[in-house]
Amino acid sequence: MPDAWFDKYRDLRFERRDNGVLWITINRPEVYNATDAQLHRDLSVIWHDIDADDDTRVVVITGEGKAFSAGGDLEWIESFVGESDELQQVMKEAGDVVYNMLSCSKVVISAINGVAVGAGLAVALMADISLMADDARITDGHVRMGVAAGDHAAIIWPLLCGVAKAKYHLLTAGFIDGAEADRIGLVSKAVPRDELLDEAQKVANMLATGSQSAIRLTKRSLNLWMEQAGPIFDASLGFEMLGFMGPDAAEGVAALRDKRPPNFG
Repeated sequence: MPDAWFDKYRDLRFERRDNGVLWITINRPEVYNATDAQLHRDLSVIWHDIDADDDTRVVVITGEGKAFSAGGDLEWIESFVGESDELQQVMKEAGDVVYNMLSCSKVVISAINGVAVGAGLAVALMADISLMADDARITDGHVRMGVAAGDHAAIIWPLLCGVAKAKYHLLTAGFIDGAEADRIGLVSKAVPRDELLDEAQKVANMLATGSQSAIRLTKRSLNLWMEQAGPIFDASLGFEMLGFMGPDAAEGVAALRDKRPPNFG
């Protein structure tokens, strides 16, 4: 497929490397690669183009600058709090991020170079292999914003780190560094920051030069674990959107903007 499809994605930068490895860099460094409406939409649909691209065998996705993706852009979030029509679109896209990554036949590697929150964290952890800088930090901060943990957490965290750890981290919404994420199994591997991108390229080359049919069918069979949890994920998305219709979400977003603790009453 001609590389003209790259042009559709305003805030994603593409680089083709040897062996059919495609690097994608989330490229809004001035806001720590936070997701706005367009980036959220792009991260939900790009996996179709990757799946159809015969020149791509393996994808590596990372973030430009200091962050992988620092959650949702506050102006964008404020635009849909309490707005049912807008929330239906956000809900569809959030579901598409997860389901389209699962259905993409190509292996996706995330190189988590810095903070990852929200939709960025969904991409980071729904990747088939997640490599993380040992001092990078991640959090599913939904409950701190006054909404249920939707996006991706219910479908994948219990499988990665077990229900007990998933409940602890999703209910408390604290940050987890790469070393701890590796220890509890939330990511595939943590490495020193200065080794992260080289490690991602090394793993990508290994996979890209292997049997593509064997690797892709292995991915497909393992993803059946997540697909069985689809109803759980769908429920979590609905609960998250319900939260955005209530007063706690408005207070949570205001608290984030004012850089103060929320007062949920």
